[in-house]
Amino acid sequence: MHAFILCWLLIAQVSAEPPAPPASQQATEQQDTEATDDSSNAGEDGASDDTDANAEPNSAEPDSTESENSGPENAEPSPEEEIKMADPPEDLEEAVSTVWKSVYGMWESFLGRLPIFILAFIVVVLTWFAAAIGQRLCRRVLRGVHIRGSLKDLIRQFVYIGIWLSGMMIAAIIIFPSLKITTMLSVLGLSSIAVGFAFKDIVENFFAGILILWGFPYETGDFIECNGIKGKVEETTIRMTTIRQVDGQLIVVPNAQLFKNPVYVMTSQRFRRTTIIVGVAYDEDVDKCRDIITQAVESCETVTDEKPIQVFAQEFGASSINYEVTWWAGSTPVAERKSRDEVVAAVKRALDDAGVEIPFPYRTLTFKEPLPILQNQPSKPEA
Repeated sequence: MHAFILCWLLIAQVSAEPPAPPASQQATEQQDTEATDDSSNAGEDGASDDTDANAEPNSAEPDSTESENSGPENAEPSPEEEIKMADPPEDLEEAVSTVWKSVYGMWESFLGRLPIFILAFIVVVLTWFAAAIGQRLCRRVLRGVHIRGSLKDLIRQFVYIGIWLSGMMIAAIIIFPSLKITTMLSVLGLSSIAVGFAFKDIVENFFAGILILWGFPYETGDFIECNGIKGKVEETTIRMTTIRQVDGQLIVVPNAQLFKNPVYVMTSQRFRRTTIIVGVAYDEDVDKCRDIITQAVESCETVTDEKPIQVFAQEFGASSINYEVTWWAGSTPVAERKSRDEVVAAVKRALDDAGVEIPFPYRTLTFKEPLPILQNQPSKPEA
């Protein structure tokens, strides 16, 4: 590509030079000049002697011969014209030679710097191994430190990024020996501004991930809910958070979404409160039903005794007295469903054993006028 451009520039330069006049035109101009000189000489020597007059025809013969020989058919190009006619081939050959010398020089420069490139590649490979080893050592060291798990992940990721940045800077200095650390840092600063404007969302997720890992109230393994997304936090990185829903689907959520929106952490404590509504018939004893329901809930294994069980008569329903039954069980979704199943079954069994009716919805229809009741009398048998 470079050779093609160089050749094109050289050809354009040659074509830009003014073209030389043709040989016939040069011969005609030369003949006109000589004729003008002869006429002027004849006017000046008009009063000369007969010898000069007789010699004038003899001198005119060479002029006519010369003019005949200098016609457009027999005109020969001058040395300058020959050089100009030979210029394009020489320029093309010179351009090819220049391109070849440039390519050859680049190849020699590459071969001369090949050991430096190999050394820089070795530094990059060593950086990769050092980053992996640094992560493992950091994980072992932080294993005995009593801090939040997300903070440990943040420190581990900072160590990983720091090792990679150091290795890449060393490789750049090896390839470009004149490069200084201050210059590199200034370039990184300017490039960070450009990258910040170009990739605003990515940078926002990056800083949100740092703040989440630094001091957010949930960690890996917690069950959270945000904007209709509910599941278990599997991993939190600098840029995103992966959440495994209870149905097995994996959702990748940008950290900025979790940082800017309300997040419900369902497993921030060991136990979580669960509530159900139980209805009994209107003709049942309210206090007796409350005691029966309380004893039934206390007998369940999934209900913790560290928190109180609360049973309150809540409202007069359409066909029943409704009780609000509240207890504390495990905070995970599976534990909550298991406990709800056990409590519902225990309350139903206890009310059935006590003879307490759990009514269906009753509907009472009222008519303004009495309705006649028709009874079908049995037909008499024929005699």
